Order: sequence, then structure tokens, then C-alpha cells
Amino acid sequence: MSTERRSWAGTDLEQRQRARPEKLLAAGVDLLGAADGPAVSVRAVCRAAGVTERYFYESFGDREEFVRAVYADVGERAHLTLVGAVESAATPRDRATAGVLAFVELMVDHPEMGRVLMLAPITEPALGGRGLALAPTFVVLVQDQLDAVRDPAQRQLVAVGLVGALTSLFIGYLDGTIAPDRERFVAHCVDLLIGANRPVRRA
Repeated sequence: MSTERRSWAGTDLEQRQRARPEKLLAAGVDLLGAADGPAVSVRAVCRAAGVTERYFYESFGDREEFVRAVYADVGERAHLTLVGAVESAATPRDRATAGVLAFVELMVDHPEMGRVLMLAPITEPALGGRGLALAPTFVVLVQDQLDAVRDPAQRQLVAVGLVGALTSLFIGYLDGTIAPDRERFVAHCVDLLIGANRPVRRA
């Protein structure tokens, strides 16, 4: 019996199996982050990804598991993007600017991703509580940049407040509740981060 792998259009079976979850997740981002609200069904995902439901269930147990996987994938990409941005900058202001710009480019220039990360946890029942579950990851990232806040407990409090404030700002920017121009929005977010990174003076 021949051991030659079967191939289609220049890709072998193993390559196609590895690619299917990625295609499904990409389709999920578009559907979960749709401008008029999440529109995720197994049938719609499979149609958008160009695969059959059989292949969907090879990778995901059900719709809810898939929705959570899409959200986790976008969250991981956002975190890695921010880490890469702040690591490449030297000063606190440069780090704040690089981080905000990188997040804007990811969440605003690709609004479907922004809606998945920021808005879907509010509107999609399968994500109940997931926004809160991701928050500590971003809190730690912000906390690490607050080098002027010496007290660890205070640094954590400041970081939690900043993540909450920035989340609200990005939600408002994405859903149109607030509508500053891009440059002003970025500057405001940077000033918020820089303003919080200062020693706390107690009476």
C-alpha cells in the first residue's frame, strides 16, 4: 500500500487539518464582531469558513465552546501585541504611547476584533464573565509599567482602575458613544497612563 499522503490543491491532509481551526476562528471573529451584533451559528461559521459541520465538530464541542475559543484567541493576540509594543520602548511615555497606538491599531483599525474583545462579553451569553476573566492579564501588564508607584498594593489598585477606565473608553469609541478624533483619543489614553504613574503622597 502506498504511504504517499493524499493532497489537494498543493496541501496534504495534515496541513488541511491544521488550517481548518484557524479558518473557523477567523470566520468566528468576523461573525462575533459583526457591526450589527454577534451572529454566530455553527452553520454560519461553516459557511463563512468554507468547511462542513463535520470539520467544525472535529475542533470544537459546540457553539459555546467555539465562541469562547474565538474570544480567547483575540484576547491572546491583544496581549501579545501590547507586550511587544511596550518591550520595544524605553521611557514611560514611549511605552504608554506605543501600547496605546498598538491597541488602537488592533482594536480600532480592525473593529471586528475590538467588538469581540470589548463588546461581545456584554451581548453574548456564552461569554458571561469572560471579560472579567481576562482583566487580570491586562492588569499585570499595566502594573509592570507603573515604576513610579512604589507600594505594591497601591500599584495594583492603580492598575485595576486604569484597565477599567481604558476599557470604558475603548467601548465608547467602538460603539460610537464617544467620538473624538483618533489623535485626541490616543493622547487622552496616554495622558491617563502617564498621569497615574507617579508617587502617591499621603497626608
